[in-house]
Amino acid sequence: MRSMNTARRACEEFLPGLLGELEKVPLAELEQPGSPAVELFRTHGGPGLVIPGTYSGSGATPLQAVAVTRALAAAAPSLAVATTMHHFSVATLFSLADSLQSGGVEWALLEGIVEQRLLVASGFAEGRPGRGILSPTVEARPTEKGYRVSGSKKPCSLARSMDLLTASAALPNADGTSDMAVLLVPRQAEGLTVRPFWSSWALAGAESDEVRLKDVFVDEQQVMRTELGDAGELDELQTVGLIWFELLITASYTGVAGALVERVLDAGRGTNTERAELLARYETATLLTEGTARMIMAGAAGNEGLGRALVARYGAQDAIRDAVGRAVELLGGMAFIGSGDIAYLAAASHGLSFHPPSRSSFAEPFLDHVDGHPLRLA
Repeated sequence: MRSMNTARRACEEFLPGLLGELEKVPLAELEQPGSPAVELFRTHGGPGLVIPGTYSGSGATPLQAVAVTRALAAAAPSLAVATTMHHFSVATLFSLADSLQSGGVEWALLEGIVEQRLLVASGFAEGRPGRGILSPTVEARPTEKGYRVSGSKKPCSLARSMDLLTASAALPNADGTSDMAVLLVPRQAEGLTVRPFWSSWALAGAESDEVRLKDVFVDEQQVMRTELGDAGELDELQTVGLIWFELLITASYTGVAGALVERVLDAGRGTNTERAELLARYETATLLTEGTARMIMAGAAGNEGLGRALVARYGAQDAIRDAVGRAVELLGGMAFIGSGDIAYLAAASHGLSFHPPSRSSFAEPFLDHVDGHPLRLA
């Protein structure tokens, strides 16, 4: 299967040997709590994948990162989903460092992530009913040289393996207003604990448990302030991070679907027409995702770019659903009965619909955006 072979070559180029190590472990083991996949990713240089060479990273372009992610997802879906949270977090960091044009804490942190192979978890508001993705997940109160923060993020992928947590917070001002900010919290910070949360067997290897913060001190130097634009749109930092998230989370589930489609083609199931239709539907998701990657590379990662990225994500989501349904049907009942991998991949592929923003919450902002207004996400 040409597209999957291309993805595997990209993965071998940037993370040599990783796929070979993953292939030695049964899928069921890779997808369980305590999976060795995350540590394999770390030891093979995964944390620096999308960090530019300027900061000592591997410098994978968005298009190359999409290919690597698809290859990893086909081998270990939980790993791809979990490390997407790391990649979009560091993408916001290098975007901030580039915008500031300074050798400050962001530069040092990025180099530290590469050299020490640190993993960064995301503590944004994903998964909280009734709350937007950028709603603060922790409360912060000013203290000498920083803030004391308390709150909870659940689920939080990479909860067990993370070295740093990024969390959104509202920083109170003396006049009663507040500033939106992203906090960097070290894993070893006093008051940070991890508790079991994820109960499903699907994607259990992503370490999506609860991270609690109780009166954790965060130094002022570990605070990145963000704000809404004049028209209510997200600022550059938030926008870039969210585009990267949509890009790589979509690529993750595209790779999961690809593992099923490849099984159909390898087994020669169905007619030529059925296999061609299946492949075309799958490649629709691949092409939509690659289009978003090229958009980022062309420098169109602003508010309009976010709208395009989300449209591509929902289009890919539909294509993935169709391709997975057709693949399972063509593989047939005996293949489904004979291996738990098929049922697992089919179940895991539905996860994209649960990641923010939901299609329903996007509807009204999208219609306003099409009418000429900035895209405003809650």
